[in-house]
Amino acid sequence: MTDSIINTIKQYKHDFDNTDDLRPLLEAVKDKKVVMLGEASHGTHEYYKWRARISKILLEQYGFDFVVVEGDWPPCYQLNRHVKHYADAIANTEQALKAFQRWPSWMWANWEVHEFAKWLREFNQSQDDNQRKGFYGLDVYSLWESMDAIMNYLRDADPDAFEIAKTAMRCFEPYRDEDGQRYAIATRLAPEGCSDEVSKLLTEIRSKAPAYDHDREDAFSAEQNATVSKNAEHYYRAMASGSESTWNLRDQHMMDTLNRLMAFHGKDAKGIVWAHNTHIGDASYTDMASQGLFNLGELGRKHYGSKQIALVGFGSYQGKVLAGSAWGARVENMHLPPAREDSWEHLCYQAGKQFFLHSADLQSNPALMRRFAHRAVGVVYNPRQERFGNYVPTVIPKRYDHFVFFANSQALHNINIKEDTTKLPDTYPHGL
Repeated sequence: MTDSIINTIKQYKHDFDNTDDLRPLLEAVKDKKVVMLGEASHGTHEYYKWRARISKILLEQYGFDFVVVEGDWPPCYQLNRHVKHYADAIANTEQALKAFQRWPSWMWANWEVHEFAKWLREFNQSQDDNQRKGFYGLDVYSLWESMDAIMNYLRDADPDAFEIAKTAMRCFEPYRDEDGQRYAIATRLAPEGCSDEVSKLLTEIRSKAPAYDHDREDAFSAEQNATVSKNAEHYYRAMASGSESTWNLRDQHMMDTLNRLMAFHGKDAKGIVWAHNTHIGDASYTDMASQGLFNLGELGRKHYGSKQIALVGFGSYQGKVLAGSAWGARVENMHLPPAREDSWEHLCYQAGKQFFLHSADLQSNPALMRRFAHRAVGVVYNPRQERFGNYVPTVIPKRYDHFVFFANSQALHNINIKEDTTKLPDTYPHGL
């Protein structure tokens, strides 16, 4: 059976060394509404490098409008204003990336993203204002940062709504110097927490949004920050009570954010997502489904239809990876050992060095239509323990539409900024 699978991979793989070699993959995804580009870790150079190369072509040649990533809205929006040349934006790309203060900052404050952001800023310079390509964040954790951004925006834009924002902020203020866990613990005594305050604030901003016409995208960002604040408050409350899946809350927020961005960019909008395989690969074809969990990729297929979305997984066999040994720990360039012998990565390693596959081709072999161990590395990582906890049972040809493989991979090149490691990590509690 193993030989049959390896032969199938060898038969259908597309080796690549440069972007010209990616043409069959690009042809397969260029007309989709949404292209989701994954990663098997948050600290691998090759994933960022090749996602950027694919994205550049989709943005430049095929009319895609934005990239939205597994990151917080406020710092990603600052970078968005930088790459779009807004007058009030930071002009220096490295300085713009220093907005990513929350651990693990290396996910977005790295030289690979720096290169992509510089390219995007240069590309946008020759575009009309309403045609410039964007860079946004999908995630739900930035409660305090989003509240700050709302206050800063409403102070001048809407003094009445600013008073409502102050009321919401006063509710959260006792937990201001702590991460979301302290607020979560507090809701055990007062289960509703600050839910009413942030709900009222979101309602007020949504009702007033049409009047915030001096900067359409800034108004959109204010509403998004209010949505993040409401959903983050809900997330932390659920964390304490255990009444709901925080994973599902998070990925539903990601899906809602993607939909809002698509609506903001118009009926013909096309978007690109960068996120971990655990988010973009359809969860219904993994063991996550038996736990009642769904994810962004699964929701995307249901919402847009499988013919309008492309899910592209990424993986590697061995090399180096950036990660921390514990939450808030110093980032390390860690050894990524050879993948387990029963894994999808091990099968790919026996078939070639660097290639991509179309899942439609793989489905010709029934032996591939079962679950294989599929590597997933988080921001917290222990190479000595990975055989026992870093693999997701996966039906590869169903979970993804395409898969990109690297036999050897190297670590991201992080930008050394001062991190605030007291804040809740972007990927809490799963590290993915």
